[in-house]
Amino acid sequence: MNSQTLSLRSIADMAAPRALRRVVEAVERVPLSLVQVMGRVALASLFWKSAQSKLASWEITQQLFAYEYQVPLLSPELAAVLGTAAELGGAVLLFFGLMTRFGALALLGVTATIQLFVFPGNWGEHLLWASLLILLIARGGGVLSCDYLLTRLLTAGR
Repeated sequence: MNSQTLSLRSIADMAAPRALRRVVEAVERVPLSLVQVMGRVALASLFWKSAQSKLASWEITQQLFAYEYQVPLLSPELAAVLGTAAELGGAVLLFFGLMTRFGALALLGVTATIQLFVFPGNWGEHLLWASLLILLIARGGGVLSCDYLLTRLLTAGR
């Protein structure tokens, strides 16, 4: 009985690493482009909604920039315009994967500004945004992007 128990245990011990390897191999087959498109859409949605809330009541937005979202070296009016424009433009660029790296860089600047001057206590949330934005800056929009299609079209004749 004891030798039978040992052999079953050793079979189980061998099966666990094999099953774990299969799971890891399956996860490693997830295409990076899927992660890129999901990150682009998620961030685009986040920044688009933020910009839309600013545009819904521009007077309140200007008051927030004057009293709560104070950014050094910029007037509240200019900070509100620049922040909203960066959120809108960056969201559109990310959604379509058009000039992805530029859009992500602009939104990384917005994120850094929010972290440093507006809501420093929300570092965990900002770190998540920054991580996805840095991925997009480093790797681009992926296969499911206008950047990829334009590159293919422009280099097709070469």
